[in-house]
Amino acid sequence: MDSEDLPRLVYLGLILAALGGWVVVEFRQRMGQGLRMALAWGMIFLATVAGYGLWQDVRRAMTAMDVGDGSQIELKRMPDGHYYVTLQINGTDVYFMIDTGASGMVLTMEDARRLGFDPDSLAFLGESYTANGMVRTAMVTLPLVKLGPFRDTDFRAYVNEGELFESLLGMDYLGKFRIELEGDRMILQR
Repeated sequence: MDSEDLPRLVYLGLILAALGGWVVVEFRQRMGQGLRMALAWGMIFLATVAGYGLWQDVRRAMTAMDVGDGSQIELKRMPDGHYYVTLQINGTDVYFMIDTGASGMVLTMEDARRLGFDPDSLAFLGESYTANGMVRTAMVTLPLVKLGPFRDTDFRAYVNEGELFESLLGMDYLGKFRIELEGDRMILQR
């Protein structure tokens, strides 16, 4: 707890005490009704928190990827304006945001753990300059990367030591494809 946390805690405590006092005075003759209303608002709050927490999973489920005739992959642009794709790396599905401004394939710490890399044992010797400033990176080798019918072996990727919300698929991997943009679709061909 730092020096700013205690005053915030006191402030929140005073607000809760004032709100609790108002509820007791307002509902002193009908405490059952007040408890039902508090329970209803509590459920609304919990549903909102749960919905927010599940949003990443829902967005991943909405990812639209169509494997064409075996020589191309079509990706649909999502409502946030980005393209997303799920690669299978060593048999594990990893969700990526396509980032044509990124040089390499960049993994979050969480995705690196899921792929069997221990972040504590990685050597974060590289540096990457992002919109949020400089972050340290560790190079890893992925034995097998699959996107639909396409397979690549011993592919180089980087684990980002900084805060990254989803893994990024950069030009090292995308450069293996011919990329076309048609309306709200990105077409990857080999």
